[in-house]
Amino acid sequence: MIIYRLAIYSTLALTYLGLALGYIPGLRMNRATIALVGSTWLIALGVLTLQEAWQAIDVNTIIFILSMMVVNAHLTYSGFFRRAMSLLLSYTRSPLGLLTSITFGSGVLSAIFLNDTIALILTPLVLKLTQSLSRNPIPYLLAIAGATNIGSASMLSGNPQNILIGSFSQIPYLEFLRLMAPVALIGLLIQVAWLWLLYPEVRSLEPLDKLDLIINNSTNNYIDQPLWTKSGLITGGLLIAFLIGLPLAQSALVAASLLLITRQIKPQHIFQQIDGSLLVMFSGLFILTEATQKLHLLDKLIQMTNSPISFFSVTVVLSNLISNVPAVLLLHQSISHDNVKSWLLLSAGSTLAGNLTLLGSVANLIVAEAAISLSYRLGFWEHLRFGFPLTILTLFLAYLWIN
Repeated sequence: MIIYRLAIYSTLALTYLGLALGYIPGLRMNRATIALVGSTWLIALGVLTLQEAWQAIDVNTIIFILSMMVVNAHLTYSGFFRRAMSLLLSYTRSPLGLLTSITFGSGVLSAIFLNDTIALILTPLVLKLTQSLSRNPIPYLLAIAGATNIGSASMLSGNPQNILIGSFSQIPYLEFLRLMAPVALIGLLIQVAWLWLLYPEVRSLEPLDKLDLIINNSTNNYIDQPLWTKSGLITGGLLIAFLIGLPLAQSALVAASLLLITRQIKPQHIFQQIDGSLLVMFSGLFILTEATQKLHLLDKLIQMTNSPISFFSVTVVLSNLISNVPAVLLLHQSISHDNVKSWLLLSAGSTLAGNLTLLGSVANLIVAEAAISLSYRLGFWEHLRFGFPLTILTLFLAYLWIN
């Protein structure tokens, strides 16, 4: 019996450690395979039956993420994100204007289209732009990393943890936006001010030479007009459906199915853009959380969340220890369905905590990896110098606003 329990607890501990690190030393495993293998071993050890594991997976969350990936893939192929970035940058002429445009552009797009997607799309565009301008790319890369996290806090579609919270809490999309948009907006302003202080080279208001030509070359403004029109209309309809309170998952699924009815683009091109690893990771995390609850390992943790400040603090700490999505899955059971304040604290704490360290969110890692591919290094300490004060300020702001 002791060996059996040791096997179960060791499996859980190793799995959550791997999820926190993003890998297991000596093995070629990412978060998706770690979550899948860990949940499989818990089933094999009899903690859950296969049927219980299947029922633990939240269908609404999986469907919503899958559908939004299809929508984002069509927008990418249509040239929407390149055009959006080009349009945002066309209103700036100076290094400070460039920083501000990238910050607010990344934040707004992340709120609507998932922060990891925006980080993946915008990072190479901004790197090419800063290279062409002979500018230090680091402050602009940090702007993307920080803004995609802060901006995504304002909408239920902004990041995976908010998608979970929307599914569990059933808070109306527009109500969530009304409550959280001020936090995101002020947070983005704080980020611009902090980068202005950290990097003297971005303070200039002097016009940059040949910026218009460089922007057009860097962002490659090719537009597939029929796909642009169709994707724009359907995505606009989807946002209206969100705003008027239609179910998120069903609305996104209908939009994705309409986009897949096409004569223009081969299905394999769209499905290549779908991150199957993310769907596998989420499914594994649902199973891991169910097993953790069945073993009553959350009881002491829940006892520590008996006040708003303690709940918020536990959310922030857990989000950095085991990552934000597992933290939300572990903590959501302690919140009653109608406790809107606690849902908002869970959302803000798990999202804004992602800026604390380079390892705090997938968006940070996407930006860092893209920088390395072009021979720039965004290291842990460079990010910590930026992210730690920003996180403390935005968390303080969020807590005061929500309470």
